[in-house]
Amino acid sequence: MFDEATPGVLLQAVQFAAHKHQDQRRKDQQATPYINHPIDVAATLWQVGGVRETAILVAALLHDTLEDTATTPEEIRAAFGATVLELVLEVTDDKSLPKAVRKQLQVAHAPQKSPGARAIKLADKIHNVHDVGASPPADWSPQRLRDYLDWTEQVVAGLRGT
Repeated sequence: MFDEATPGVLLQAVQFAAHKHQDQRRKDQQATPYINHPIDVAATLWQVGGVRETAILVAALLHDTLEDTATTPEEIRAAFGATVLELVLEVTDDKSLPKAVRKQLQVAHAPQKSPGARAIKLADKIHNVHDVGASPPADWSPQRLRDYLDWTEQVVAGLRGT
């Protein structure tokens, strides 16, 4: 169940994420507006995962803002609180690290994440695999697609039971 404030905070999170990702596109062949991704991740949590915790849904909408935009943790804390920020931080990669290291850390850290972060990470991977299968980036070779799916399988294996 949710209270009267829930729809408002969800709309605030969609608006925040849309503003932050406004100039970004996905890597798919259609160059889909990026905002579709966090909305789809949150919708997957709601529709498939049965998630009704507002903080998890808000964090799902914001899950890529720290990693992919100039958003600061302080902005998220001020707008959505410490709980949402903690979830977003849990699913955010450290972009100062090389890509191969970030990917390995996702595999290694998946089992230790909080239940909310595990759910967000799983919905994120579900959505990414769907997109790669339906419309892979034009510049990805079949081997790169296989490597991506193999890596994703490793991350998801660490999320078993979510």
